[in-house]
Formats: sequence, C-alpha cells, structure tokens
Amino acid sequence: MSPRPATASARSVDEYRDTVAALLAPLAARPDEQAPVPEALGRTLAADVVSPIDLPVFRNSAMDGYAVRAADVAVTPVTLPVAGVVAAGKPGTDALPAGSALKVMTGAPIPPGADCVVPVEDVQAGEGRIVVERARGRGEFVREAGTDVRTGELVARAGTVLAPRHIAALAAVGLPTVPVLSRLRAVCITTGDELQPAGAVLAPGQIYNSNGIALAAALRADSVDVVDVAHSTDDPAVFTRVLRAATAVADVVFTSGGVSKGDFEVVKDVLGPLGGTFGSVAVQPGGPQGYTVVDEVPVLSFPGNPVSTMVSYAVFARPAVRALAGLPELANGETTLLTALRSPAGRRQYLRGLLTEDGVEVISGPGSHLIAAMAWADVLVDVPAEVTSLAAGVPVRILSL
Repeated sequence: MSPRPATASARSVDEYRDTVAALLAPLAARPDEQAPVPEALGRTLAADVVSPIDLPVFRNSAMDGYAVRAADVAVTPVTLPVAGVVAAGKPGTDALPAGSALKVMTGAPIPPGADCVVPVEDVQAGEGRIVVERARGRGEFVREAGTDVRTGELVARAGTVLAPRHIAALAAVGLPTVPVLSRLRAVCITTGDELQPAGAVLAPGQIYNSNGIALAAALRADSVDVVDVAHSTDDPAVFTRVLRAATAVADVVFTSGGVSKGDFEVVKDVLGPLGGTFGSVAVQPGGPQGYTVVDEVPVLSFPGNPVSTMVSYAVFARPAVRALAGLPELANGETTLLTALRSPAGRRQYLRGLLTEDGVEVISGPGSHLIAAMAWADVLVDVPAEVTSLAAGVPVRILSL
C-alpha cells in the first residue's frame, strides 16, 4: 500500500489563494496565437491591432438617392436630368455631368464631381429626370474615405476582451486573424466508484457525476479550453492512468474528490508520493485541498462534495485563471446582509446568496451537498473566520459566482 502523504497545517484562505496563483503563474509564459476573427469572440487581444485600410475605403453614399453638385440644388425646386445609376459594388468612375444627377444606392461610390446626395424622399422622380424639392449642402449624406478609421490607426487595444462590436470592426477592416492570448488547456478529473453518467439507472449508493460537468462549465466561462472531462474509479492504477493521459494534453489539471481523510482517498494516495501537498484550509465549504506538479503540469485537487468543488474553484483558482486569460476581475464588493446568520469560529465561510436591490439574502444552508440550492444563488457571502454571527442589516462582502 502506498504511504500516506504528510498533511500540511491549516492555511488561511488568502494564503492558499496566493499559493494557487504562484502554482499557475508559470503558465503566463505560454506563447500567443492567431485566432480567426469569426472565432475570436471572448478572446483577449495579445497586441494592439491597427487597420490595414481606410474605412470607409472610398467616398460613398449614406442614402438611397441622387448624387449631385450642391450648387445645382441650392435653390429649389429644381429639375435635373438623371444621367445614370450607380449601384453598390460598382466602380462608379464616370464623372457627374454638369447640371445633372446620378442615381446612387446606399454604399455606392460617389461619382467624381458630386459633393452631396439628395435622398429619394426629397425628390419627385419622372421619366429621365427628377425634381429636387429640398436644398442640400456640400458633404450631406456623403461618407468620406477614412472618416471611420485610417490606415495604421488603432482598431482595438491589447488586453481587450473581444465582444461582438470588436469582431464587427475587425471584420470591416478585412483582418482574417488577430493575435490573442492562448487559452489554458485543462482537464477535469472526477473520482469515485459511486459516480455514474447522466441517464444511467442508479443502483443503491450511486450518484450522478455532476462535478466534472460543473467544473468544466466554470472553466469555459473563464475562457479555458477544456480538453477532457474524465472520470476515475477509486483504484489507484486507474487514477494514475487517467492522470497521465491528462497531463499529456493539458496545461493544468483539476481533480474533484479523493483528498479528505477517509479510507479511499485515491487522489491523495497517488499524488502524495509524487510530491503533492495536502491539508486543510480554514474555510467552509472546501476545507480539504491539495496541489501537485506532475510532468511539469500543475494539478489542483478539490474536495468532492459538489458545492465544495464549485466554491473551491471560485475562491482559490478563478482569480488566477481569469488573470491568465486576460479577463478582468469579477465585480465583487460589499452590500447589506438581509438574513441573520451564524458561522463556525475559525473558518471563513462562503454562503450562497441572492443579490437584490436591497442587499443579499442567504438562500440555503451551509451544507456542501446542496448543489441544487446553489443554482438559485448569484453570489457567495464572505463571512470572516473570526465572525460567529451577523445580524440582518450589517454590511458583508460578496463574491460573484
């Protein structure tokens, strides 16, 4: 039987969060990559992006109407012959004859000689001619080349998390790819003989495997490429095989379960002899924690209760993961507690809460198995380790989920 690893003394939440950040810090050296613009939504720019072209590329019409010389329509009503039609996508190189109009579509090139556009709403069209009923000045409804952005001007700054509006601008200037921070590649491993896939008929003592799916969803929300969501039984040989497959393809591995003080703690039994550090953090839920480096890949080991897994990620790993992805910190802060509560001495507690206009309401008990109740929460209520009770109406810190 493998020797049991030494157990570290209890750590504070802040100390362990810093430990995790230091463990993941070398991953910041990953090289940047080029992402196709249509697939770059949510990615973080690794460098400033400048426009390779003027936008608009050429003078064009902002309206369906008639390109004219402003001097020819200074006094209205005035009748002008229509010398032709310029459609969008056509060269439109023919000059505008003096004293006439050219019909133009929205986006069509403005012909040489024209300096304004009269919208169709302002004319009476007849056979080969129009009657202009409203005067227009130079430049009206004309989009000049480069008035949006000029060649070499900044389109988006390094560090920008690309939203649909950024994708639109990048596509408009014709960029096929952009430099982005590479995504962390992660594998999630859940452990336990009792875990079964969704849809299976549960035998006595079995439960559905939710932790891997939930943890993968949390990682993807933070721009992580989840390569695999794997499961291991409590057999050390099976876990070792699953782990080695994970470290072969991942930048970081997350495990759930097998880190406590029971008889079948497969994660601790396997990783302890490999240099893993396991122990308690003064927190509820999520006290048992562990970390290891296997094949130069960081492995973070969370406890297996569903809420413990999710809270462990949110409190300990998410800040570092989001920083590596170039994502901003989530909006945390302080609000009014609407529900009186009690908390165990010596452990920092994170209770599930629902944020309202008036403050935050604690919506379930502290049990680390209450994952369905967590679905109704949008924040965690952060109760300091030295606090044993709080009355309704006092300020509390909250952590966004």
